[in-house]
Amino acid sequence: MAKIAVEFERIAPRGIPGSRPGRPANRILAQGDGWSVSDVICNAGPHDRAFEEQHSDVCIAVVIEGSFQYESSAGRELMTPGSLLLGNAGQYFECGHEHGVGDRCISFAYEPRYFEGLASEAGARGRSARFSPLRVPPVQELSGLVAQACAGLATSGDRARGRGQGPCMAEAERVEKHSAENADDSDDGMSDWEEISLELVGQTLEIARGGRPSRGNSPAAEARVTRIVRTIESRPDANHGLGLLAQEAKLSRYHFLRIFRQLTGLTPHRYLLRARLRRAATRLLLEPAQVLDIALDSGFGDVSNFNHAFRAEFGASPRAYRKNSSHSTRGR
Repeated sequence: MAKIAVEFERIAPRGIPGSRPGRPANRILAQGDGWSVSDVICNAGPHDRAFEEQHSDVCIAVVIEGSFQYESSAGRELMTPGSLLLGNAGQYFECGHEHGVGDRCISFAYEPRYFEGLASEAGARGRSARFSPLRVPPVQELSGLVAQACAGLATSGDRARGRGQGPCMAEAERVEKHSAENADDSDDGMSDWEEISLELVGQTLEIARGGRPSRGNSPAAEARVTRIVRTIESRPDANHGLGLLAQEAKLSRYHFLRIFRQLTGLTPHRYLLRARLRRAATRLLLEPAQVLDIALDSGFGDVSNFNHAFRAEFGASPRAYRKNSSHSTRGR
């Protein structure tokens, strides 16, 4: 995930060939009968006007970089890394980038009938098979799926190119080429993506049933918290104390904590911890580095604290998580 972030920063400011100003570029990662997965990169910023769009299919998009405002008749939400954007087929919406440039999502699209079938299998029918909230925050239940999706994105280009390079070393070149060879529909990556897409529907519906749109905040407060989110995501390994973050946001600690939790769905401490763990989990899936090195690089003071936090988040030790994952690239 860290490598994805580095390459994203190289791409976003200068735009993406094939995309119009303020409009995202879409690269198909995998697809099947009734579903598809895409890598969506947007280079819009504060000076780009938001435009109305419509979800043609049911959409669950995993935000992995950047931040943006997602708005529809159901309300308005701040989308941050680790959260899920939810959209029903036919729903109109707008995405704004009032406080920063660019974002990146792994977007899962489901044809309505296909989605209804999956929802029924998961025990949701009728209106319960539709999303009422616009967002699911970065919750623990989804951490494993988010990490797997990030690892799948990083490795999909390597399989298409057939090279032994690092997972994201040529990401900018791949996005610029935008070629069909990057659609990973010929090997076991297809089944991996399909498994993630299926599991994502059930878990998202279960979590979203109790969701409600968040109350509005002033644009100034939203802008300040968004800057803090981007600061955390750019350096999750750094020492981000509550007092320092509140001071940077020019808010009291009480108001900063309240507004941050309202906008992101998590306290600053939990958000930071989850960002560190997601990045560490992604590295475990992609790299042969020692667990100790990954723990220290991710901002944990010692490996025992890392092991404890990782097990609480993912239900397994870092070594077991790496060993049991079908996305592990050790030995390649």
